[in-house]
Amino acid sequence: MQKLLNISQFCNSMDLAPVIIFCYNRLNETQQTIQALKENYLSEKSILFIFSDGPKKFKDHAKVKEVREFLQTVEGFKSIEIVKSKENNGLAQSIISGVSQVIEEYGKVIVLEDDLITSPNFLDFMNQALDFHQDSEDIFSISGYTMDLPSLKDYPKDYYVGYRASSWGWGTWREQWEKVDWEVSNYSGFKWNLAEQLKFMRGGSDLPRMLSKQMNGKIDSWAVRWCYDQFKRDMYTVFPSTSKVVSIGFGEDATHTKDTNRFDTILDQGEQRDFEFEAETKIDKILAKEFRKKFSFKNRLLEKITL
Repeated sequence: MQKLLNISQFCNSMDLAPVIIFCYNRLNETQQTIQALKENYLSEKSILFIFSDGPKKFKDHAKVKEVREFLQTVEGFKSIEIVKSKENNGLAQSIISGVSQVIEEYGKVIVLEDDLITSPNFLDFMNQALDFHQDSEDIFSISGYTMDLPSLKDYPKDYYVGYRASSWGWGTWREQWEKVDWEVSNYSGFKWNLAEQLKFMRGGSDLPRMLSKQMNGKIDSWAVRWCYDQFKRDMYTVFPSTSKVVSIGFGEDATHTKDTNRFDTILDQGEQRDFEFEAETKIDKILAKEFRKKFSFKNRLLEKITL
């Protein structure tokens, strides 16, 4: 296992990735997200971009205004830039365009939405993983979130790798982001290819159906297109063995998150700041099976019945 520089050496010798937060009309969640990020060990050394989407409906104007008034009070970061959209772009377009804008200049990014609570060492893990894997040919993204998988309770490593990217606190590099085919131009061949669909389901049996809904205009998801691109390129995501992110995005104003307890996890309460990674990418088959099970048809059906 290869160890990075210790944390003081790392902070002094490496450029930290800029952090992006995408927000809309949820004041309470936005406040919690930014406060938790502010309590990160590396917050004062990190550049923060905040993209505030415009109101979709007239009734949203007041809530968006509330959020934007709060954003003007945010401090505690190396620098802060707030980008306010006059129009409502929706989450997918906001993320695609916002990340593209920042990553073009900085080469890498760490991304949060307005309903994610981070542990104080979230930025440590993300920056160290981004730095370590910058030149890895098979790593697609870094996730700060991990599900509560049974085998992680006594897992000896700081990380594991998986087939499916997470949209709950993630990071990537310009080289990977700019290659994504957001139009999914090869979908016509994929949708009739059973072998390919089964392979795509290594990350969860819900993925082909979600992609179909995206391509038929029933949903507007940047994340499923991102996951599909990862699958087509046969790449992996690095996850922490203890989650650095939990979601609070299940309120009445949530637009893309459904009520669920499948993704409940335990936020890292430790003080670890140095993390170790290995250059060799190796899937842990037990963890991959437990990960996939979270998205199984049976678990999804049981959840609908019990919630």
